[in-house]
Amino acid sequence: PYVKWSRQPARPEDVPAALAEAYRTAMTPPRGPVFLSVPEDDWDRPAEPVPHREIRGGFTADPAALAETADALNGAERPVIIVGSGVEDEDALPLVVDLAERVGAPVWISPLSGRSGFPEDHALFQGFLPPVRDQLARRLEGHDVVLVLGAPVFNYHVHSEGPFLPEGTRLFHFDCDPDQLAWAPVGVGVLTTLRTGITGLLERVGKADRRAPEPRPRLAKPPVSDPMDASLVIETLRERMPEDAVVVEECPSHRDMFHARLPVTRPGGFYTMGSGSLGWSLPMAVGRALAGSGERIVCVLGDGAIMYSVQALWTAAQHRLPMTVIVLNNGGYGAVRALGRRIGIEDIVGADVTGIDFTAVARGHGCAGRAVTSAADLDAAMAEALEYDGPFLLDVSVMADNSAMYGSTP
Repeated sequence: PYVKWSRQPARPEDVPAALAEAYRTAMTPPRGPVFLSVPEDDWDRPAEPVPHREIRGGFTADPAALAETADALNGAERPVIIVGSGVEDEDALPLVVDLAERVGAPVWISPLSGRSGFPEDHALFQGFLPPVRDQLARRLEGHDVVLVLGAPVFNYHVHSEGPFLPEGTRLFHFDCDPDQLAWAPVGVGVLTTLRTGITGLLERVGKADRRAPEPRPRLAKPPVSDPMDASLVIETLRERMPEDAVVVEECPSHRDMFHARLPVTRPGGFYTMGSGSLGWSLPMAVGRALAGSGERIVCVLGDGAIMYSVQALWTAAQHRLPMTVIVLNNGGYGAVRALGRRIGIEDIVGADVTGIDFTAVARGHGCAGRAVTSAADLDAAMAEALEYDGPFLLDVSVMADNSAMYGSTP
């Protein structure tokens, strides 16, 4: 189903209670979208108000399950933690950091996670797991215990054969959604809200004396060339971006590099699509700007992705939202090209996106815009785009290099 709950009240007087139930259902773990259909001729009919109610939604796991998980972590040689968007959704990030530091476990972000779930400048942070089964299993080789917190086990973007985990590896899966636990093909599912479940683990897990994982290598300065490497654009954004800016990302061709160059360090500072679909980021950035308090919203997306919902620029212009839209223009659908090479097809029909003047499109919707084709102009253009009073689109020509797709190193 597309939604968690759907209703149409039978009578006008039932509408207030249905609205209240819809809100409570959406906000009760596991949170999710709901749908309420109210016939047009019911809106102006009188109805009685409903009493205010609250639901205390936190619940903890069975003590035996907590003890089993804690015993596995205490006895593990090389445990690893995988986190997903549920960590931010449940405001559990500080507890996850405490647990990782106590266990001495490296931390990965689950494949296709819509949020980060762990500070990416932390010494235990390892990166993002690839959305491909065989590559993900190889990343987990050598780990005897895997703890998954607030993430599916696992989301894959393309099919591959092989085991889900290395042989002999045990997996424990903490989530508040029984459907996610039932869907997982491997591991022990533990039904719990994360804050209560992780608190229970912290009460049972001892301080480990494990060698810290190797830190991620420092990245060299991006090359300066024309056309530009996308890493130069992201590095320039990092240097210029305000500290309180919120990033919305939809550039799958460059995702690993993006996070290596622009680490997410605070909750609520980063959003991306939690699937392989395109077209989500621009309307998401508009919605986040409308809900914000004036902080800069930076939407980084590809030239293919922007065409799915480009009309969102009109809404941004109408409300003069503090938005910077950065188009990494590599002349087509880089993710599709990379997928084609993976399955042995070099030239995918329809993967090229050429001949579009994105700055003209932006101006046609009421936004300011500027095209950048030379690295010499990038810094000044980035400053203008981030400081502009209103929505600004920056169209940056970058190389069509998709070597970092599907699990390779950035």
